[in-house]
Amino acid sequence: MASLFSAQLHPGRALGFLVLGASLHDILTRLKAEPQRFPKLDLMYTPTDPVKEQVVVGLPANGIRLRFDGPEQRLRLIEVIDFSKNHIFLKPANDKERDLVRPSSTAQGVAVPADPNSGPTFRHIYQRFLGPTYDGEYMPDAEIYVLSYPGVAFTFPMKKNEYSSSKDVVSLLPSAEIPNSMAVFSGESWAQARETMWTEILPSIKTFTPLAKGKDVCPDEVSLVKIHGGGKLQLFRKWTNNFFWIFLGETTPQQLVAELGPPDAIYRKNDQRMYIHKLRAASNTMARPNGNDLKRQDDLTDTDASSHPASDEYDDSADEAIEDDLVANVSGECFYNYFYLGFDVLVSTPTAPPPFKSTLPDRQVATKLILHGNVPGSYPFNRHRRCRWEISYLSPSSSPSTTISITNSETPFPQIEERLREAWKDIYPRKRRLNKSSGDGAQPRPNSKMDFTPPLPDSYAYLSVPQDATFKEVDDIWTTDFTAYI
Repeated sequence: MASLFSAQLHPGRALGFLVLGASLHDILTRLKAEPQRFPKLDLMYTPTDPVKEQVVVGLPANGIRLRFDGPEQRLRLIEVIDFSKNHIFLKPANDKERDLVRPSSTAQGVAVPADPNSGPTFRHIYQRFLGPTYDGEYMPDAEIYVLSYPGVAFTFPMKKNEYSSSKDVVSLLPSAEIPNSMAVFSGESWAQARETMWTEILPSIKTFTPLAKGKDVCPDEVSLVKIHGGGKLQLFRKWTNNFFWIFLGETTPQQLVAELGPPDAIYRKNDQRMYIHKLRAASNTMARPNGNDLKRQDDLTDTDASSHPASDEYDDSADEAIEDDLVANVSGECFYNYFYLGFDVLVSTPTAPPPFKSTLPDRQVATKLILHGNVPGSYPFNRHRRCRWEISYLSPSSSPSTTISITNSETPFPQIEERLREAWKDIYPRKRRLNKSSGDGAQPRPNSKMDFTPPLPDSYAYLSVPQDATFKEVDDIWTTDFTAYI
């Protein structure tokens, strides 16, 4: 049996730790951390358009439903649909605590759910809990009467023949009438809030006093990443006009930490499917491989020597030196995981492919930024917060006759692919692909990240090689010109 969810009502802002404006990732992470209080979570979304339509999280054991907008995935509406499964109270300044519904208690004084048929009466709400308010709004299609306060509303059942526009709220609602539900929203009234509920810019949760009492200071969220091309990325702060830049091949880990704070985790990749080709290339030259050649984009970055199995076929000291050099060279490469910002940064030695020309060839710098969409239903859902982005160099023309919209994180991928084909038509024939499956024979993992490489009929690595190329030329192309894209 779930422990009773007890929460203070903050009209227009929050219900306990459920704060309007909080991200879907933050709320789900908190709910999953307390399985005793929240034993069951229902996630509802539109499979055909999961990033534009609402995302709904139901808590059936707690009688609560949470609604998030699709593009930003921010909490917009809190609904209480069963008053017997929770304990909601109001604590006005300089006044004692008021219960919406007084819960029952055991002999040990532990609060337990109230009678399923109980609930707050209209008289209790109107006279004691929140006090008088203006006349409500009747919705004939749903046959409900909405009693609205600033930031809070209650819905009461009412037949069409029971409603009269000439009567006030006290005359319309019996004193013992129990509402169907309660809603917490941002706005002066329910009628006003419905117009802007899903698009309004909500205040930062850092300004919510009960949550701002901690001493920890964290940077503001990144609300948008603008991709300018040439390795230049502009990151905008939420609720401010501030922004900062990440230059791939230039920005150092120290600069990342200064702007974003320390990463939530650091991950070292363990992908060695190209390992044998590095060894072969180095063995053919009978020399130790160059570190810059080994640190190409998406090469193996595992630092655990035990993950490199020994082989009886390679006994000579030269090959052992090659392997030792490989391990030594990749030891510093890693991903900075920013789960609560919605992206990961690959920190490695720059390879300087065109058009990037790093001035720090021997230092660890940011070489890749992976933006996560947190798409409901995808394999990595809720690992990261949703990060919105925009490709500025694919922005619509200034011509008034154009019908092309801004290319961003909500644009359907077929449209993005078409625009990228046009923008990259001079270099598009260069095809490279690596199967990112989860194991031998496994299907590639579905992901919320977009793959801008052209679709191929199979999942094997593919390189453009001349038909008359010799085996040595093919081997050189494979070894030196392969780039794996996530």
